[in-house]
Amino acid sequence: MTNDVPPVEAALAALVAGLEFDAVPADALAGARRLMQDQLALQVGCETLPWCRAVVDYARGSHAPGRSRVVVTGDEMSAADAAFVNATLGHSFEYDDAHRASSSHPGSTVVSAALAVGEEDGASMRDVLLGIVAGYEAYTRIGVLAAPDLLERGFHPHALLAPFGAAAVVARMRGYDAERTTHALSIAMSHSAGTTEYTSSGGSVKRVHAGIGTRNGIRAAEMAAAGITGPLGYLTGSKGFFDVFKGRPIADDAVARFDANRPFEITRVWIKPYCCCGCCHGFVDGARTFADRAGGIESVSMGIQTGGDVVVGNRNVNAYAPSALEHLQYSLPFQFALAATGHGNGFTTHHDYFEGRLKLTDDSDVAQLARRVTITPRPELDAGYPGKWVADIAVHFSDGTTETLFVEDSLGTAENPIPQSELDAKARDLMVGRLGPEQTDTALAAIGSTDLDRPGSALVDTLIVR
Repeated sequence: MTNDVPPVEAALAALVAGLEFDAVPADALAGARRLMQDQLALQVGCETLPWCRAVVDYARGSHAPGRSRVVVTGDEMSAADAAFVNATLGHSFEYDDAHRASSSHPGSTVVSAALAVGEEDGASMRDVLLGIVAGYEAYTRIGVLAAPDLLERGFHPHALLAPFGAAAVVARMRGYDAERTTHALSIAMSHSAGTTEYTSSGGSVKRVHAGIGTRNGIRAAEMAAAGITGPLGYLTGSKGFFDVFKGRPIADDAVARFDANRPFEITRVWIKPYCCCGCCHGFVDGARTFADRAGGIESVSMGIQTGGDVVVGNRNVNAYAPSALEHLQYSLPFQFALAATGHGNGFTTHHDYFEGRLKLTDDSDVAQLARRVTITPRPELDAGYPGKWVADIAVHFSDGTTETLFVEDSLGTAENPIPQSELDAKARDLMVGRLGPEQTDTALAAIGSTDLDRPGSALVDTLIVR
């Protein structure tokens, strides 16, 4: 079979099947640990949200038996079903990690899949970390080649990429060779689905896209182990992933993207400080600098990239009139106004809005400022800043002055990272309410432990409510 596999698909399989723990750079392992801490904190902290509880209840009635556990509740299920729930929890409130160059959210998939498979197989933390890295690299390197087209065409990149990431996790942790890995990833492609229509007409299923893709990616890999095969040109064939979903072929030199010697994408984890779409983050950073002068703002002009305009700008029908949480978290005008007026853009603000404690009625200071925002798509920003979400802002004040600001690297990105102390504070803010302070400290210590021979199940033990 090997000679019939197209070069890109062959290179990806070689990357995943050939990855060894001792060859993973230290900065990639550090990225995996930061990613794991942020993701597990989110899974714990978001478990009480109603759509998360609905997913837990659904899974309890439909799961296959197994030894993998759902965080907080401790329900035992198959690896695929436990990962389905945990990935949903981790992606349930627009607060999870992002990968700028692929406009996606790999963490909920790769962390959930690796820990679930680790529990099912009795694997060590060394194996779990290797699975996380392998899954992240497969997911994001495919995603970079598909960006920005997926988002601009209305697809939800995470929903389309999650099956690949989860399948790669399984393939590496269970030692698939290149041939079986190819089929696992090919079958995963058959599960790629999901659009961003939720930004316009709502629906909590957006939160479940992570779980759907993760579960199906695990099952795709298990199908490959059972002898089921997929098309060898699943990425680059004339009816493969890139031509169909991206809408055009990829560059001829794309095979280099999967070179194991190139910098690891997991070193570029973006930890979100704000509980909203990443396309908004640069604008939120900018808005915070004007918070002491919000009362004097006459209007705001924003230049935005094409993909961002689709999701949080003019092509989002609720951008100027959000009426549900999904709308608010994908509304650039309202996110800017929340920051500028001092309400903030964190977990508490959005949870208060969801629970009805924060009213954003037409006469509120947030709504009034939001409706003085004008958004203009600027294709030149796409060309000038590929793989980034930048913010071009001009604030016009009532005294006739104008102040401009350009944000290239928002807080939390690899170029402008959150310090470990702030990452710890975010984790504690999310976890203490469910685990209590003592168990939270135990969980954070387990995440940061250098004992690589420790079983992955020991980490999951610290995430179950006692």
